[in-house]
Amino acid sequence: MFAIVRGWVNRYFSQEEVVLLVLLLLAAMVVLATLGGVLAPVLAALVIAFLLQGMVQRLESWKVPHWLAVTIACLVLVGAIAGLMFVVMPIIWRQTVRLFAELPNMIDRGQELLLLLPEQYPRLVTAQQIDEIFNTLGSELGSFGQTVLTFSLANIPVLAAVLIYLVVVPILVFFFLKDSNKLLAWCASFLPHQRPMLRQIWHEMNDQVANYVRGKVIEIAIVALVSYIAFLLLGVNYALLLAVAVGLSVLIPYIGAAAVTIPVAAIGLFQWGWSSEFFWLMFAYGVIQLLDGNVLVPILFSEAVNLHPVAIILAVLVFGGIWGFWGVFFAIPLATLAKAIMNAWPTADHQAAWQERELLAASESTDASN
Repeated sequence: MFAIVRGWVNRYFSQEEVVLLVLLLLAAMVVLATLGGVLAPVLAALVIAFLLQGMVQRLESWKVPHWLAVTIACLVLVGAIAGLMFVVMPIIWRQTVRLFAELPNMIDRGQELLLLLPEQYPRLVTAQQIDEIFNTLGSELGSFGQTVLTFSLANIPVLAAVLIYLVVVPILVFFFLKDSNKLLAWCASFLPHQRPMLRQIWHEMNDQVANYVRGKVIEIAIVALVSYIAFLLLGVNYALLLAVAVGLSVLIPYIGAAAVTIPVAAIGLFQWGWSSEFFWLMFAYGVIQLLDGNVLVPILFSEAVNLHPVAIILAVLVFGGIWGFWGVFFAIPLATLAKAIMNAWPTADHQAAWQERELLAASESTDASN
């Protein structure tokens, strides 16, 4: 038994770089688990820096100086934040307040519609069952309203922290973009000079994470905008609120689209009942989801690593349960990272190939210098 364990350890943990990688992963998990709330603005700044890096590179390709390109990108960020805070958020807040005010009438309307089921299918559903469902729903909504009120009063300091983040995050983004090469060089100075596995993982993940962040933000914006236009044309109540929900649902593959279908269908049903307008709404929503999954996602994520749907759902559940929102947002990159680590993990079969590539790269650099 000990011989088997010793052989397994010697096979997979015989290199210094492997031990270093394991320690780095454990340290990252401990830091995020213990200081995740404190480091939230840093994580947000890193995500936004990945998002704006493409703009900076494009401006630099047009012969714009690096400092000016970074400044322009940060000004665009500040403008986007101001637009969200002073234009979009007030509308969403008003629609949310109006929705909560109309919830009792919507519940009564839904009860009237569902009470027609016992008349049509008396063997499957009874009026008593419908009444019990809505009595339970009413009590749950009452407790939910009290929870929301308590949450809003108890978390006034959190609002102050959000205002602080609105100042800190743009500053961090500016320095991440301005001194990205210096920061990366400083981090690399703590690593061994010979690090083929870490280099392979870094090259595999760097472009993919940046493309994923930019693609996901673009996907959210496009889906939300198209949904908002469709809901406005159809005359749906709470169009912006529903459009934002549909846009954010793309953060959670498969699960998000299924979950947001419920409020969209409920609003349409309470507004129009079983009418042609309701079915047009559901048809338009289905077309948006179909185009997102079959047209937009392949265009934006054409270079993404192919992951099985089961692996994606497991990644969302696991990382979302560990790190909340950021775990959900980075579920696919984290799953891709796990796959890259497994592919790059050194074994006796390809350690020689790595050493050969390192020697070849060293000889090429020596020839170039000569």
